[in-house]
Amino acid sequence: MIEKLTKSSAKNSNHSETQNIKVSVKTAYIPDHSNELEKRYVFSYTITIENNSEESIKLLTRYWLITDANEDTSTVAGEGVIGKQPIIAPSKSFQYTSGCVLKTPVGTMQGHYQMLDDNNKNIQVEIPVFCLALPNILN
Repeated sequence: MIEKLTKSSAKNSNHSETQNIKVSVKTAYIPDHSNELEKRYVFSYTITIENNSEESIKLLTRYWLITDANEDTSTVAGEGVIGKQPIIAPSKSFQYTSGCVLKTPVGTMQGHYQMLDDNNKNIQVEIPVFCLALPNILN
């Protein structure tokens, strides 16, 4: 997995846009909650969802695919994010921070949100692949 990641994918910020809905991600390693001897690497990620469309959108569900450096994968799916199903008005944004624990010092996350617009149309908004990595490990 480490050799598959390029310097550009190792940046701690990434974004994508689906139907005028922009998803930006910033990550951080949390050393105070990690323990290398126990193979416990804790990361936070902050996601900003910007609604650049002309309609309000409601975030219904999320889906994550998490892959560590051993290529072990896990998925997380469920309603909303951090216990909320926010409604994001046009030209507004919603930001939240959550976390992920890996057994390796490097990994990736990717996924999507299911959203509903004012016309009850379902929209699948992609979350870009982003890297979780100890600082300077990919240099």
